[in-house]
Amino acid sequence: MTVYVALLRGINVGGRSMLPMAQLRTLAEDCGFEAVRSYIQSGNLVFSSPDPAAEVAARLEAAIAAAGGPAPRAAVRSRDELAAVVDGNPYLELATDPKQLHVAFLVEGAEPVPIDGLDLDRFAPETLTVVGRETYLFLPDGIGRSKLAEALSRPKSTDATVRNWRTVTTLLEMADAAT
Repeated sequence: MTVYVALLRGINVGGRSMLPMAQLRTLAEDCGFEAVRSYIQSGNLVFSSPDPAAEVAARLEAAIAAAGGPAPRAAVRSRDELAAVVDGNPYLELATDPKQLHVAFLVEGAEPVPIDGLDLDRFAPETLTVVGRETYLFLPDGIGRSKLAEALSRPKSTDATVRNWRTVTTLLEMADAAT
């Protein structure tokens, strides 16, 4: 069994795409996932499954859609992949507060966040680093006022979901407890 973390894109954000976490947990259990736990109201799950991540993501997305809920995309990472994300954050020494750090996770099969032609100097001291399927963001004033985050959100074709650092590390703690 692999311990997975599923991060659903656009769930319970701004009063749209509402999906109660109790319902999400039930849908995940109905998919055959075991030891399902949720974290906060934004579509974060920790669970176990013997299946590969792509299959897990597809099954979870289909179950939510079939239940008549929103049609979110899912970024699914194994516990070990999430641990590598935490260990690989290039901005840990820059941040004085975890609210300054965020990670954008690409959903299954999505193209990388388009940063070609993005003049990062224009956004300083905000910055980003792309590592594989993740984009690390250092946003000293938080995401709410970030010009860099706003610029990254303009191409709506990007299928990524962003989590703050506290959520990322808490999900890893939950995944560790499940192993």
